[in-house]
Amino acid sequence: MKLLPILLFFILLQSCSDKKSESVEIAMKEVNRTEERFFNSKKVVSLNFEELEQQYLQKKNDSIYIINFWATWCKPCIKELPYFEKLAFDYSDKKVKLLLVSLDFPDKVDSQVIPFIERNNIESEVVLLDDADANSWIPKVSPQWSGAIPATVIYKNANRKFYEQSFTFEELESELQTFL
Repeated sequence: MKLLPILLFFILLQSCSDKKSESVEIAMKEVNRTEERFFNSKKVVSLNFEELEQQYLQKKNDSIYIINFWATWCKPCIKELPYFEKLAFDYSDKKVKLLLVSLDFPDKVDSQVIPFIERNNIESEVVLLDDADANSWIPKVSPQWSGAIPATVIYKNANRKFYEQSFTFEELESELQTFL
């Protein structure tokens, strides 16, 4: 929205030019691209468990999926997030996909989750699990899960492992290697 006055000024300035429509069109495309990048970098989609399960926990293809359950108030979670980010970056050419599932309260997305993502330069996809019935979905993620975080699922097709622990980078990379 801060770009709107600049865009209007640009349109007025260009109104006397013969290339008015072309310049305006180019300016509008640039504004749309800038706003799209800005919006996408801050977007955190809220999903219930059924949506999370269908969209992310049951993929059957040639990629390896790392699903990390975390929260902004969880110190061990925060400590390990850079390791997940590095791993996803280092192995992106190996079809490794990372999803960070925030267990923060839905009313904290704008005030805590998005600012945390921005401050820490989180590049991976982040979704918010907005499903209060944890007693029903925790055992669906893994029967071994007590509900404590951090918790991580790594899977490729039917090969699936669950970890209720925090990782060092070396531990995380070692676990990933068992899927490659």
